[in-house]
Amino acid sequence: MNLPYSAIHAKYRLIKKALMNFTIICRQKLNKHLDLSYCNLNKGLKMKALVCEQFGPPESLVIKEVKKPIISKGKLLIKVSACGINFPDTLIIEGLYQFKPEMPFSPGAEVCGIVAEIGEQVTGFKIGDRVVSGVTWGGMAEYALAEPLFTFKVPESIGDEAAAATLMTYGTSMHGLLDRAMLSYSDTLLVLGASGGVGTSAIQIGKAMGSKVIAAASTEEKLTWCKEQGADHLINYETIPDLKNAIKELTNGKGVDVIYDPVGGKFSEPAFRAIARGGRHLVVGFTNGDIPKIPFNLPLLKSASIVGVFWGSFIRNEPENNERNIRSIFNLISKRKLTPKVSKVYPLKEAVKALNAMKNREVLGKIVVKID
Repeated sequence: MNLPYSAIHAKYRLIKKALMNFTIICRQKLNKHLDLSYCNLNKGLKMKALVCEQFGPPESLVIKEVKKPIISKGKLLIKVSACGINFPDTLIIEGLYQFKPEMPFSPGAEVCGIVAEIGEQVTGFKIGDRVVSGVTWGGMAEYALAEPLFTFKVPESIGDEAAAATLMTYGTSMHGLLDRAMLSYSDTLLVLGASGGVGTSAIQIGKAMGSKVIAAASTEEKLTWCKEQGADHLINYETIPDLKNAIKELTNGKGVDVIYDPVGGKFSEPAFRAIARGGRHLVVGFTNGDIPKIPFNLPLLKSASIVGVFWGSFIRNEPENNERNIRSIFNLISKRKLTPKVSKVYPLKEAVKALNAMKNREVLGKIVVKID
């Protein structure tokens, strides 16, 4: 008995679907076997790392061999060349940061290196790409896991140490000044803590955008550094009797349009009292250790704004705009309109010295730990 064409076609579709399902199951089992084999192979692999085994000062850290991270879905594994040191690195090892990793872990939130392995579902990267990445922790090691969202390819014109000193400071400052403050060429910008990593980047970006920049720091050596970065006016806020009056004098009584404040503490309120009408006070961090309590009548009387700058949240919520900012930063560096300032490079064996220099606020610009 001959079957009608429709019945034959229906049977064909059922057989085809069954074969496709069988193929998928076989592929999944093979992939699982390969993944397990790879993981078992990787279990014995070691790497050198600076390790935090209990919360404490930099002296409590040790350099030792630990297990190399195993790549997982949605991740990149980076062979680290250089790790930029930032103030949060000194907080995270003492349990004072907003994120508390499980023990043991390696500090270091900003790395430059080569993509060594690529996890499932990751697109846009290939093995061998030279990248920078914000990893939160894990950077002071020979290998570090990274999220693609926080990872960016580096132009050949930018060296490893410079690249490792770029992402967090210039990324934060570009977001703060461009997106949050909407800084313009007619604005006057005050940078507190101006000789540090984010302060240095803020001076340079402010000048690249055409603004007048007032740099405030605590020593003459630091102010000389700020002048070299392009600052128009300098304030030593440890020696002047009144920060508010000093700012007013430099601006002919008008006040500053934008305050870039990574310091907090006792300098935030007098700075805000010298803000111009419609000014924007950027809250970037609290390296002073104290969170200021500014009276709420001041923003009202000044018609001014207190604006938070949380770069990590910006990346997650506006990745396209962050990508635009990073491209702009690399472009400006390539054109030498921005220059990452690395004042010292430490080998991994001297990473504790690097962290103490950052903790004690002895750093001009950025410092970097060289891993390989």
